[in-house]
Amino acid sequence: MSISPQDQIRILARRCERILSEQELIHKLERSAKTGKPLRIKMGMDPTAPDVTLGHAVPMKVIRQFQDWGHKAVIIIGDYTARVGDPSGRNSTRPVLSGEQIDANAKTYVSQVGKILLTDPEHLEVRYNGEWLSKMNLVDIIKLASRKTLAQLLVGEVFAKRFADGVDIRLHEILYPLLQGWDSVQIHADVEMGGSDQLFNNLVGREFQKEEGQEPQVVIVTPLLVGTDGAIKMSKSKGNYIAVTEPAGDLFGKVMSVPDRLLEMYYTLLTDLPKEEFAQQITGDPRNAKVRLGRMLAAWLHSEAEAAAAQERFEKVIVGKEIPDEMPEIALEPGPHKLAPLLVKAGMVASNSEGMRKLKEGAVRLDGEKVMDHQKEYVFEKPVVLQLGNRKFARLKP
Repeated sequence: MSISPQDQIRILARRCERILSEQELIHKLERSAKTGKPLRIKMGMDPTAPDVTLGHAVPMKVIRQFQDWGHKAVIIIGDYTARVGDPSGRNSTRPVLSGEQIDANAKTYVSQVGKILLTDPEHLEVRYNGEWLSKMNLVDIIKLASRKTLAQLLVGEVFAKRFADGVDIRLHEILYPLLQGWDSVQIHADVEMGGSDQLFNNLVGREFQKEEGQEPQVVIVTPLLVGTDGAIKMSKSKGNYIAVTEPAGDLFGKVMSVPDRLLEMYYTLLTDLPKEEFAQQITGDPRNAKVRLGRMLAAWLHSEAEAAAAQERFEKVIVGKEIPDEMPEIALEPGPHKLAPLLVKAGMVASNSEGMRKLKEGAVRLDGEKVMDHQKEYVFEKPVVLQLGNRKFARLKP
């Protein structure tokens, strides 16, 4: 049964903070229904870290809804804009990664979006904006920059705040909204999706399309999902995120750590449950509401069986403080050994310095006993369990 454009917008409204404009979107949807030509729904993603997060999942769920109605997602991997660094939501200049880091991260994104989006060619097109941006010479860049005045760019919330606070604004950052806007021209976007912090950049795309004689894209922005720290938006650079590829057990455990006050936001933006089905439980029994949410998200991104196992393991290991039956086994050479390198070898931390920091924080245990001396050396004569925090375990076997 077909759904009217007005009803489609009512469905989208659950996750959409602003639609600019609803009337334009209705017109595009009506025309698409008559012609059978799908809309092109754009979303750009800069590969500044290897993980796609639940924060990305919010606008992607809107895109998936469009796909289910027969439209086409156009995901732009910002392999070139990442070299500039998106200033949106930043109160300082974003560090620019090396080309090698960006390319390595970009390779992981295509497979990760498949957790949320339909990936067949009829419903998904993946583009890299290096396709067109790398071909621009200095004259092309100057011409693009001439389309905007400095005053127009400083009106944007991010730049305006930094300017008022006396925080540096680098010239390359001012180019970022222009490059993102040019992406919309290149792929003939009908709709551009993004978080609410992308509104200014997305509107630049509308203006460029008008100037190029294209029909301007509709801009849809979604609320910013607050991260697990309960303080700021979910961010890869801030480390308060949940990745869509997170193992089911880790995902479940992170959801259980989310502050109770965020449960309504998470249910609303990440699930399709009607509000009346979760609002009362959040108020009366937030812990079980959190368990339900963790199960739902783990089942969505993995499977129901893995979600059930994740809950069982959480109850046993975290609540019951038991040692899990299954864990990775690490073969050891003859000692002596310091624990920081063993944490690295077990994949629990990324570096010796991080391992030493975790030891000093009291987050490391051997066979359940807290150990904090990062200088101490150990000789193991029998298998022991190395533990970091409440969720990471490995069995050390001499």
